[in-house]
Amino acid sequence: MGELKGRLHAQAPEIPPWVTVQKKETGAPPILEEAMSLEGVREILGECTRCRLHEKRTKIVFGQGNPHARLMFIGEGPGADEDRQGLAFVGKAGQLLTRIIAAIGLSRDEVYIANIVKCRPPKNREPQPDEIETCLPFLRQQIRAIRPEIICALGAPAARTLLNANAPISRLRGSFYDLDGIQVMPTYHPAYLLRNPAEKRPVWEDMQAIQKLYEQARKADGVS
Repeated sequence: MGELKGRLHAQAPEIPPWVTVQKKETGAPPILEEAMSLEGVREILGECTRCRLHEKRTKIVFGQGNPHARLMFIGEGPGADEDRQGLAFVGKAGQLLTRIIAAIGLSRDEVYIANIVKCRPPKNREPQPDEIETCLPFLRQQIRAIRPEIICALGAPAARTLLNANAPISRLRGSFYDLDGIQVMPTYHPAYLLRNPAEKRPVWEDMQAIQKLYEQARKADGVS
């Protein structure tokens, strides 16, 4: 496992020159904080009122799936269906994501699915920077608890947040980026695909790259 991560780290492309990366001087890497379990993270999150998004939410959408998943999907924020059910990606976009996951030979139970923010932004607008900043430590701790080998960042807000990069998703997608040893593949959000079906082909290319890397990791660990 360690040898594979070392090889992946060596093969990961550098952030392209057209991506503006802003590294925060926090004294620690982005997700290398004191680790805790997913249950511990959820307990600390509580019935969060740390930002304005709690004012109109119905339920917190923490995330769900395999707590030891090799592959994690991270989107932007909950929509109306997610807000009602308290589950990530269960509306029309979530149904498409389920089909995408199945197309690479996996099920939702084998991956972990979460969002950058855990409460629905009003009218499904993009999360604002202060809202992301408030919620991000909980996502970092989820990543730390799960320890995925691959993250698929769904949409521009997720990709920009995880990579600390300022670039359109059309330029970020198609390559893996190293995030503290985790390989991050940005791609288009399923909701975008519902509006723009022609972009399904690039997403399929991204997912095939994820599938290949996933299978390499399994073989390296002796899993058939």
